Amino acid sequence: MASRGRRPEHSGPPELFYDQNEARKYVRNSRMIDVQTKMAGRALELLNLPEGQPCYLLDIGCGSGLSGDYLSDEGHYWVGIDISPAMLDAALDRDTEGDLLLGDMGQGIPFKPGSFDGCISISAVQWLCNANKKSDIPAKRLYHFFSSLYSVLARGARAVLQLYPENSEQLELITTQATKAGFTGGVVVDYPNSAKAKKFYLCLFSGPSTFLPKGLSENQEEEEATESMFTNKRVPYRLARQGLVRKSREWVLEKKERRRRQGKEVRPDTQYTGRKRKPRF
Repeated sequence: MASRGRRPEHSGPPELFYDQNEARKYVRNSRMIDVQTKMAGRALELLNLPEGQPCYLLDIGCGSGLSGDYLSDEGHYWVGIDISPAMLDAALDRDTEGDLLLGDMGQGIPFKPGSFDGCISISAVQWLCNANKKSDIPAKRLYHFFSSLYSVLARGARAVLQLYPENSEQLELITTQATKAGFTGGVVVDYPNSAKAKKFYLCLFSGPSTFLPKGLSENQEEEEATESMFTNKRVPYRLARQGLVRKSREWVLEKKERRRRQGKEVRPDTQYTGRKRKPRF
């Protein structure tokens, strides 16, 4: 999570910053839980996974398991890695469904090549840009992280890493090391004109270069608010679809809007969208 004023990364190593008191916030603070869950939902959306197919995903910087819970709710299996014992203890206390691993992503991702169908990360990667001891070289730690991540992803899989870059130089450092490791892709920025809602998502492709999804904008938010009677794009996907009758007009419109946010080409909505056809004889 980003903080106002001093950035958490400047307070010291993440394993010390995320102590029991900090971990407790991710369990009890409703606003923090809501923000974390929404970012996980957006990251999963940008992964553009096959619809209706459970996938095996990696959650880097999984913390107390909030993002992992979202993955479970969407029917996916996941493994989480985090450097903070206190945060992993909080995840265990919450009985998260994923497998948990204590580890430093700057030292590499310790899994076999091609293990995962995709990867998400919420508010973690920027920690690698800080040297907490003399032996820490941010560029080398970033490259080690990205090269190992590239290896553990299945060919053609994506990684979506939400991050809070401190400045443009830091963002360039991160993207440069990702490119050196073999990734293609780019940065998707949601709500670029909003100081509060602006979010950065580094979308990485481990296969051939493909299209980069579009970021959300304030205009999209206003337009979609008119359809809030049956959907709300900022709530978790599972909750948004509750009460929608499969193949109904509302169900079809919600599905088309989700595909637009993923950057796919979708036919315009018309008065005939979702309309049932009469049987032919």
